[in-house]
Amino acid sequence: MPTPLIIDFKHLTVARGDRRVLRNFSLQVKPGEHVALLGPNGSGKSTLVKLITCELYPETGFRGTRFQLFGQENWALEDIRRRIGIVALDTLQYLSHEVMARQVTARELVLSGFFNSIGLWPHHRPTPAQERRTRELLRFLEISHLAARPLSAMSSGEQRRAMIGRALVHDPEALILDEPTTSLDPGAVREFRDVLRKLARAGKSLIFVTHHIGDLIPEIDRVILMKAGRIIADGPKAKLLTSTALSRLFGAKLRVVKRGSDYDLVSR
Repeated sequence: MPTPLIIDFKHLTVARGDRRVLRNFSLQVKPGEHVALLGPNGSGKSTLVKLITCELYPETGFRGTRFQLFGQENWALEDIRRRIGIVALDTLQYLSHEVMARQVTARELVLSGFFNSIGLWPHHRPTPAQERRTRELLRFLEISHLAARPLSAMSSGEQRRAMIGRALVHDPEALILDEPTTSLDPGAVREFRDVLRKLARAGKSLIFVTHHIGDLIPEIDRVILMKAGRIIADGPKAKLLTSTALSRLFGAKLRVVKRGSDYDLVSR
């Protein structure tokens, strides 16, 4: 039997309130594939993330639609989180307020992934196996020395690594990174990209959701351009990351700058 696609969406429509955000939307992602979804604010990227993680569901009753993750149509939120890890902007914003006040450590943040929480609470009782997995991830992410340090005493890049650890506790097959380098300084971006490249080499499928092409690591080989709830282009990175295509996507005069295997976008 062929390996099921991680994502297999066909002709989906998704509404938020009284507005349809995604229309006739189709997307397929294979196991082991590294993909970047690029689009301006309001293009439907955040809605797509919530669709993939089963926080939102498509409208029903349309002919020819398909909504499958790993070959299945029905998923509980906690079950899909075991197959797809997520590092999302809204979680990071929450992290900077409530979690900082509680003085959550890196170890506690990673462990909390087992309980679908942000940090541990008194009723949480981690098992020895969960503690071992946490130590493994802290070593893999090269932050073992931060295990007992509160997140409030860490740099933004170190906090981001701990968040990745939380997303990896169940050893998911894919990892979604929603605007992953927001608020990071250039040095932290470089370090964070190194971690993502390590994950790609470890066999995790990476799905970047961003409006910043500087987020893209060399392992990203497929780019999808989104605008107004639709995919307007899908293809190889070298073909789609052009000044013409991205100027049209973002509605501004832009120029793509390529330095080795890295890309950046500047005004022209």
